[in-house]
Amino acid sequence: MKKIFAVICGIVALCAALAFGDWALNHRRGGTANLLTIYNWGDYIDPALISKFERQTGYRVDYETFDSNESMLTKIRQGGTNYDLVVPSEYTVQRMKKEHLLAPLDHRRLTNFHYIAPEFRNQPFDRGNRYSVPYFWGTLGIIYNDQKVRAQDVQHWSQLWNPRLRNNLMLIDSARDVFAMALISQGQSVNTTSYAKLKKAQDHLKILTPNVKAIVADEMKMYMEQDEAAVGVTYSGDAREMMSVNHHLHYVVPSEGSNIWFDNMVIPRAAKNKAAAYAFINFMLEPANAAQNAEYVGYATPNAAARRRLPKQVTADRAFYPPAKTMKHLQVYRDLPLKTLGVYNDLFLEFKMFAK
Repeated sequence: MKKIFAVICGIVALCAALAFGDWALNHRRGGTANLLTIYNWGDYIDPALISKFERQTGYRVDYETFDSNESMLTKIRQGGTNYDLVVPSEYTVQRMKKEHLLAPLDHRRLTNFHYIAPEFRNQPFDRGNRYSVPYFWGTLGIIYNDQKVRAQDVQHWSQLWNPRLRNNLMLIDSARDVFAMALISQGQSVNTTSYAKLKKAQDHLKILTPNVKAIVADEMKMYMEQDEAAVGVTYSGDAREMMSVNHHLHYVVPSEGSNIWFDNMVIPRAAKNKAAAYAFINFMLEPANAAQNAEYVGYATPNAAARRRLPKQVTADRAFYPPAKTMKHLQVYRDLPLKTLGVYNDLFLEFKMFAK
């Protein structure tokens, strides 16, 4: 019996030692209960706000970045890293909901949600904001160089087909965005699943090819900043960055319609520290913090109180805060069936080959 008792005591002592070792390791690292793991787009937050959040709350932030919704979604699906807060775009929120990757939000814990302007709540991709809180929003539009083209000649999508723009148009390398431009110019929805309408849009794009100088991604910033092209189709945030370098550049959202996109804060179902995630969301919704973040990042804020804190030259700029008559024509991308997305991508690839 004494031997058995000794063995039991030894096991208890070993377990206690292991537990203490684990506690000591966590204690040296700052513990896991106060760790918030965030997964966001690159250069998409003012670093000073992360430091401020840590000082105010006592949470430590582990901040990782991604460069596309697709790469982020792949990592979330694979698991391994349990992110507490992620910032996907609207159609990806839809996809993550369908795949049961998101935790429903408890709005009783979102004490600062009321700062979000009514027009940015309850969007089709997440009715009732059951899973997402708007972070930034922006548009797809036209950037142009006033040394090469007159403003009145590039206010509408249809004007990009003008032969005067031969070899002077840059397009963003994105099937949904390029087809959105063509579909809207033909009076169609950016979310159409009709093959006939998509083929007609592709035929319309093929007529545009003499004007296309290049179909590029981030390289467009360099081309436009260095006066290499007269016109480009790009996103509002990228346009603002280009305009800060080259003062001859201007951005316009066609009044007949365009895409409006939303990036959103969500809590993955596998999150380990939901309390920290709620604390961070509320912190970022504080008007002073949201305004500071908007000034740093350069995108439009959905936070009504934060917007009132921004310089008037920013909020009065109709290119980045379009008037109501333009806003009502903006369309949000839906998460289309994979088969339909394949059609978009195939037709876009054919167009790109035709444009070379």
